[in-house]
Amino acid sequence: MNQILLLVGTVILICILTSRFTERLGVPSLLAFIALGMCFGVDGIFKIPFDDYSVSETICSVSLIFIMFYGGFGTNIKEARPVMPQAILLSTMGVLLTAGLVGGFVFLVLKRPVLESLLIGSVIASTDAASVFNILRSKNLNLKDNTASLLEMESGSNDPISYMLTVILTAMLTGQEISVPVMLFQQVFFGLLWGFLAGKGAVCVLNRIRVTMTQGKTILVISVAILAYAIPSIMGGNGYLSVYLCGIIMGNAYLPDKRDLVRFFDVITGVAQMMIFFLLGLLVTPSELPEVFIPSLLIMLFMTIAGRPAAVAALLSFFKASPGQIGVVSWAGLRGVASIVFSIYAVLNQVSMEYNLFNLVFCIVLLSISTQGALLPRISETFHMIDAHADVWKTFNDYQEESSISFIKISVSASHPYADHTFKEIVLPPELLVVLILRGKETIVPNGDTKILPGDLLVAAGKEFEDRKNLTLREITVGKNYKWKGKCLTEIPVPKGTLLVMIERGDTTIIPSGDTVIQEGDVLVEAQF
Repeated sequence: MNQILLLVGTVILICILTSRFTERLGVPSLLAFIALGMCFGVDGIFKIPFDDYSVSETICSVSLIFIMFYGGFGTNIKEARPVMPQAILLSTMGVLLTAGLVGGFVFLVLKRPVLESLLIGSVIASTDAASVFNILRSKNLNLKDNTASLLEMESGSNDPISYMLTVILTAMLTGQEISVPVMLFQQVFFGLLWGFLAGKGAVCVLNRIRVTMTQGKTILVISVAILAYAIPSIMGGNGYLSVYLCGIIMGNAYLPDKRDLVRFFDVITGVAQMMIFFLLGLLVTPSELPEVFIPSLLIMLFMTIAGRPAAVAALLSFFKASPGQIGVVSWAGLRGVASIVFSIYAVLNQVSMEYNLFNLVFCIVLLSISTQGALLPRISETFHMIDAHADVWKTFNDYQEESSISFIKISVSASHPYADHTFKEIVLPPELLVVLILRGKETIVPNGDTKILPGDLLVAAGKEFEDRKNLTLREITVGKNYKWKGKCLTEIPVPKGTLLVMIERGDTTIIPSGDTVIQEGDVLVEAQF
């Protein structure tokens, strides 16, 4: 047990530390996690023997539930509405066309049986939401024509169709007696029904019932995501379709403390992605990959250069999409963890094939992420699809276009410039509004004629600043032995990218200058950018 915990903690730490390095190299960070898993594996440095497909599928499937839920939760329907028909068509007919074209290529070129060829095409037909989101966000790809929203919604919603095709073809290859129309109906109907019910029910509960347990709302949402997958799956429905739809409904509804939920699931899905890719790297045996490398390369090249572009062009031409958008959407069809999980499902159901399906798909995913993912920014520039006025963060629900209201306090001393003046006599910033005055035990709602007295505590409301990417703030309390105590700012070696923006001294707020002397008890507000 302790050894397992040591391994898990070490892996997560290495993943975090290497992510900055891989960003500088222009390599998708998810690729680094796979490589790390291979280093720990049986052919790697640490030579850990691991070949349990059943455990791997369980861990990856559970992780995929939360990844898909958060993919739906983060889909901004308002931003995606202009391209929603295109996204839905790509995530349904696009998957079917891609699966059919790749299956046809495998049948004609690699000379495999029809059902086996179609299974290979179906397993890798969907694009990977985690990989696409990772590239869009980390590279800050601001694309024209709502293309980021289109890619987000398509990659988040096309896994269910790929999974449905995989389940049907696996059943046919293993000789199970099934009715394809009935199976299709069950997959779609129960998936949509329970996704809708779970999403609407959760929104109703969160808005009408007060949850008193600490972090109870977050725990409730976790349970909803699990149930949204489990219930339809038991009934023969598509659990991934259900949990994704549930996430969309909840993410685009008003929920109390939604930003707390976003931050929680952002962390959970981030860790899940790291662990999935590491686990898959650990599961694979690199020495077995050369025997499937050539077919994997051929399939990946066909899919990237011909299969997906043909499907995308055929569908987006109905919407008169620009050649640039068609080119970027075609290239952005990264394969990822879902395809590998679906291949494990087929392997566990003892599908007999010439190639090891897991190794084949793993190799395809590796090639896809390393080439398509790394070159997507350059391809976007080549097709002139970068829009200086767009903002990729608006395609996600955790983007705050209008920041939440925040309250600040202003203590009025006898020397304060507001003291003994009415509100109509002072000038406040347009974005700032004093909503309350606390005067002793008295609470006053001010108007223009209200006079501000020394000793008043003004409660002002303004838009909260939030720029997680470019600026962070931290507070430093100056203690008795603090190194800056008694020094003026000109004597302090402030690191590059750091600025002391404010000092709280008792009830007074000081905007510091070079001559300001740091005193014991001061609270320094430091900005890092």
